[in-house]
Amino acid sequence: MSLRPRVLPRLLLAMALLFPAGCRADQGPLAPPPPPSADAPAPESSTPMHWPVPRPAPLTAANPVLWVALAARLGPAPADVQAAQPLRLRSSSGLLTLIDASGQRFQSPELVLHWRREVLPQPTTLRRRGLGPFASFESAEQAAGLWRAVGVEAVVAKPRDWEVWAPAGAPDPAPLPDGVRLTGFQRTVAERVGLELRRAQGVVPLVSPIRIEAPGGLLWKQGAYAGPFRLLADAHGGWSLVEQVPLERYLEGVVPHEIGAGVPAAALEAQAVLARTWAVRNQHRFVVDGYHLCADTQCQVYSDPRHAGAAVRQAIAATRLAVLMGADGPIHAVYHASNGGVSAAYPEAWNGAPVPYLTPFPDGPAPFQARFPVPLAATALPTLLRDGRAAWGADHPVFRWQRQLTAAQIATALGPERAVGRPTALKVLARGPSGRVLALEVQGTEGRTVLRLDAIRRTLRSLPSTLFTLQPAGAGVWQLVGGGFGHGAGLSQAGAIDLAGRGWSTRRILAHYYPGTTLQLLGAGGDSP
Repeated sequence: MSLRPRVLPRLLLAMALLFPAGCRADQGPLAPPPPPSADAPAPESSTPMHWPVPRPAPLTAANPVLWVALAARLGPAPADVQAAQPLRLRSSSGLLTLIDASGQRFQSPELVLHWRREVLPQPTTLRRRGLGPFASFESAEQAAGLWRAVGVEAVVAKPRDWEVWAPAGAPDPAPLPDGVRLTGFQRTVAERVGLELRRAQGVVPLVSPIRIEAPGGLLWKQGAYAGPFRLLADAHGGWSLVEQVPLERYLEGVVPHEIGAGVPAAALEAQAVLARTWAVRNQHRFVVDGYHLCADTQCQVYSDPRHAGAAVRQAIAATRLAVLMGADGPIHAVYHASNGGVSAAYPEAWNGAPVPYLTPFPDGPAPFQARFPVPLAATALPTLLRDGRAAWGADHPVFRWQRQLTAAQIATALGPERAVGRPTALKVLARGPSGRVLALEVQGTEGRTVLRLDAIRRTLRSLPSTLFTLQPAGAGVWQLVGGGFGHGAGLSQAGAIDLAGRGWSTRRILAHYYPGTTLQLLGAGGDSP
């Protein structure tokens, strides 16, 4: 049934008169942050690192439900609530039902939730040490291991960039990764932002978590989602709109946006397996904020599941609850658009130890593999980039690319935190076995800095990959010739589409890009690493 909004003449005029459908609740101020749930890690000191947030229920074979944030960091600063726009939630059809933690219940086709400045019963002090910024969750998680190795409770968070948080008394981690700062944070807060409904009878404060049911669908941005939903107070003092979505329905909102709907069935099925495996493996990614995953490129792009056509739904159904397993459980099911003809090892993309099923190899037929063996010789890289069209997936639009970088562009990209003055030289310091740049030095009139691994593309955002050669092209200008789009590890979507078109099965494609792994049903070999 279509979830397009229906015209509701005159009914919208009554939205200000939301009617309670259950018991009335205390109209007092918003409660202070809730304590952690029983399965949350115990704090290492009496001073919290962040606002305590209960953990979401883990995704398991018995409960295959993901908590996905459709929006995060909602809400203004407490001082700005009067000028802030309200949060509007609209039903696609029928009524929305809101139930807050105190049991208050309201129904309407549209909920207009206003931000509220709430004074806490007593001031709360937040203290922590921070490590960052990191270009990816993977690199932040690796750095968190420096603290965890010495018994320190460390969590990964994303206030803006990825960071690692530890209690204020934690020792200095060592060794400190390049370009990463160790900082301290202390703030005493006497208020935070809450939500309220404004009715003819008066203002109704709402207590987190807030449950929202939408039998006809919830309209959000350009999509409609089935829910149910929760509005949760997060670790940073803001709010998140979270959908509790069954895993298989989640894939309907991921697969067509990650690989497209018009590709061969085996490629669609491979993508479905990987998206499912990735979600199960990464369900701890935003646990500090009380949910599993985000809906953007920091996780997997998740959008309106209605966009999934018959081919996508068939691919998901054909692989129902199937995940790729390695020795430690569900694998690092990383994937990307195009590897440019040569697959990358895990340590070529992120800080971390080698992963046995993510290894470098020439991605093409036997003659291509013989011509470009790995480790790729320095002299072979220009040849590969000039004459590598025999590789699988060579028809991808960014299989080969060229970019120019100017000194002004580089200085802007580095920003004040990596200030080197006017860049005068770029130099590749190290390459990995697939030929990808591991370390790129920028020399300037006021200093130097080194970009490493995922920080290269995170900083120089015009670069599709780190598989490139570099040459001066005039004063303050550098020419880059490269191949591929993405980090290069794991499945190349362009390669999978090519191989599926050549008759390869789903299992053969997955074994090609993740050798030594097995396809199992969720729960058969453990639900998480």
